[in-house]
Amino acid sequence: MKKTSTRLADGRELIYYDLRDDSVRDAADRRPLDRTVTTSEIRRDPLLGDSVAVASHRQGRTYHPPADECPLCPSEGDRLSEIPDSSYDVVVFENRFPSLAGDSGRCEVVCFTSDHNAAFADLSEEQAALVLEAWTDRTSELSHLPSVEQVFCFENRGAEIGVTLQHPHGQIYAYPFTTPRTALMLRSVAAHKEMTGGENLFDAVLERELAEERIVLEGEHWVAFVPYAAHWPYEVHLYPKRRVPDLLGLDEAARTEFPKVYLELLRRFDRIFGEGEPPTPYIAAWHQAPFGALEEFDGVVREDFALHLELFTIRRTSGKLKFLAGSESGMNVFINDVPPERAAERLREVASS
Repeated sequence: MKKTSTRLADGRELIYYDLRDDSVRDAADRRPLDRTVTTSEIRRDPLLGDSVAVASHRQGRTYHPPADECPLCPSEGDRLSEIPDSSYDVVVFENRFPSLAGDSGRCEVVCFTSDHNAAFADLSEEQAALVLEAWTDRTSELSHLPSVEQVFCFENRGAEIGVTLQHPHGQIYAYPFTTPRTALMLRSVAAHKEMTGGENLFDAVLERELAEERIVLEGEHWVAFVPYAAHWPYEVHLYPKRRVPDLLGLDEAARTEFPKVYLELLRRFDRIFGEGEPPTPYIAAWHQAPFGALEEFDGVVREDFALHLELFTIRRTSGKLKFLAGSESGMNVFINDVPPERAAERLREVASS
């Protein structure tokens, strides 16, 4: 992998990740852009104890542009985009309309391929491995910023999810706090550790799932399963079998096997609802241990957390979405229409040809 860092016309950082070591990335951003101005502010909710990012500047962000005006495609002739070069393998750049910025963290865009009509599932194993390298490198770099406490790599896919740019891409949020979902996990880990005299909760969950009927895919170093208490109709958790706190902790064997397992999982997701159905909308979310202090979680250290990816769709059956209505949105109590065992069975039986 070759990494080349450059700057866009408005000062934002852009990084090329190339498969070839002889790639030259010297194209300049020719757009007449002013410096970006953001108004991101973090406000803490005193009742719930969580935080909200207020970012009014995002109202003007790019919204469903036609394909020939896609800002994530390479620049070509007079059509200038966020990527100055005429081709790329993987690109990461600072979001022009970030939810988090400055002392409030940082937001980045990850372009998985220059092919506008592709999806992550269409990537070769070599390309998917390069995306993994980019995620890992950005996790490392962002963790050293003084304003960053947790790094979150994710992909939103599909208009139903709310995606406004159709080019295959994901995002990275670098939060200045430990996110509420991670904090819930850490509190559960702390309680279980104290109750059992030191047993790790993630290890216990993984051991139980390996013995159950909800396994979807299993390799030598990774396992994918529908969790016992899945919140979403089709939800899969992907874990490395050796517990590590973040992407940086993966060994070479796990990195080598990841593309094959993950691409197979995504391709099966696209076939859940049968032939002729539109691509399955999904969210793919990497959960990593925070880099900040963990004093509030009694007895827990970073190494107690288990890196894992959660993949889920909001489609519950053909042509129907799972909406977060009263119980889910009002009380955060999910009601799942598809038994996890049936979801796992469906994901096992679909071919990914």
